[in-house]
Amino acid sequence: TLARFGISHSLAPMDAGALAGALRPETRLVIFEMPSNPNLRCLDLGKVVESCKGRRGLKTLCDATFATPVNCRPASYGVDLVVHSATKYLSGHHDVLAGVVCTTAPLASLVRDLRGTIGSVCDPHAAFLVGRGLKTLGIRVQKQNATALEIARFLSARAEIEVVRYPGLESHPDHAIARAQMTGFGGVVSFLVRGGMDGARKFVDKLQIARIAPSFGGVDTLVEQPAVMSFYEMTPEERAEKTGIEDGLVRLAVGIEEPADLIADIAQALS
Repeated sequence: TLARFGISHSLAPMDAGALAGALRPETRLVIFEMPSNPNLRCLDLGKVVESCKGRRGLKTLCDATFATPVNCRPASYGVDLVVHSATKYLSGHHDVLAGVVCTTAPLASLVRDLRGTIGSVCDPHAAFLVGRGLKTLGIRVQKQNATALEIARFLSARAEIEVVRYPGLESHPDHAIARAQMTGFGGVVSFLVRGGMDGARKFVDKLQIARIAPSFGGVDTLVEQPAVMSFYEMTPEERAEKTGIEDGLVRLAVGIEEPADLIADIAQALS
């Protein structure tokens, strides 16, 4: 889409140390997620900012939707712009399409003016629903943090699961980074089901509580198989090379149901 406006991009490895080598003289914005979707990799925010420091006109933008403002605040590490899909945790009820950009007043005015020209203006009722959802953000996220960690530990002990990707587990490659800059590890757990595409499909279809949907961050638990949903247009080779998403990967977005009910449902689906 942005190429139609004369904007080009280059992809960099998910490694703050490798960022400096990927920057080009014409680079003006570094965009990254923390944690990333769906493999939940965590970047060292301080190192990202340090790599960009001193380069004229270069700004950093962090999509912190997965982290939420409850678990992590990238601006405190010097990130210039922080964005959230308000559709997810901020509104928290799967009934809004909205987004938020948090930044300093001069940058915010530029974003506001452009938004007024090209669209994406939030309607009053959607804005009201986001404001209402924010009132319960803290208690929702705290429960989702706790439930997701409990589920991640449960899955780690199951023979049907090859690997669990959750920053709160010590086995996660970025656990130390997550512990240092997050107060909670989020409500999304990704894991690899044995049996590849078919094994993951059977597991997802057998769940009773989780609804099959590509969103996350609301009061209801949602589940998706990224290979056949969010990334269905890619071949298995393209997914492996560009995204690291395997056929058997499942992303579970935890809601606010009782943890014991969710774990019992996962157990019967695995069985």
